[in-house]
Amino acid sequence: MDVFEAMETCRAIRFFKKDPVPQEMIDKIMYAATRAPSPGNTQGWDFIVVTDQEKRTQLADGIAAVMRPAVAAATEQFGGADAIDPVQKRMLDGALNLAIHLADVPVHLLVCGKAIYPPNAPSETFVWSALYPAAQNILVAARALGLGTCMTTYQQTCEPLIREVLNIPEDVHIACYLPLGWPDINFGPLARQPVENFVHNDGWQGDLRG
Repeated sequence: MDVFEAMETCRAIRFFKKDPVPQEMIDKIMYAATRAPSPGNTQGWDFIVVTDQEKRTQLADGIAAVMRPAVAAATEQFGGADAIDPVQKRMLDGALNLAIHLADVPVHLLVCGKAIYPPNAPSETFVWSALYPAAQNILVAARALGLGTCMTTYQQTCEPLIREVLNIPEDVHIACYLPLGWPDINFGPLARQPVENFVHNDGWQGDLRG
């Protein structure tokens, strides 16, 4: 698949089938992740690939306990179930569905890393400079292989649980928690504003979106 086609149709997938993902496809996605740029070519990333059913269930049970009330609260903030914007409703419905069925998603990927750059004065800022490009490579590579995934906030809302279940040291930063599997919903195309709403030529030109 052409990379531009992959990006154009790489929507967030929050509905998954239970079918397993072949190991060779996981390996290919991990290869793509390590093709990302990093500060000083330090390659300061680590990837946790969770396929064990018991661990996925432990994570899912704890995450669902947090996400159910969080989605309910967000729905109220957007005006309640009867008044919420359709786009926000789809997003929240998807988030709740993913949390409820997370144990059935065959692969959970975590993008992690330590502060290792610059060598003499490691800064957390450079951790994200390595980890988020790697995560983006995962998103696009998964789409190119017909697999779905999405960014979640689980590493923020459920960090103590995730660290405990997966034995992640405190000095390892968790950038992304990505469920990965066969989508049970169609891919893109993406809904995006025109490019000219964002591009400032030769300097800032005010708010291009009005």
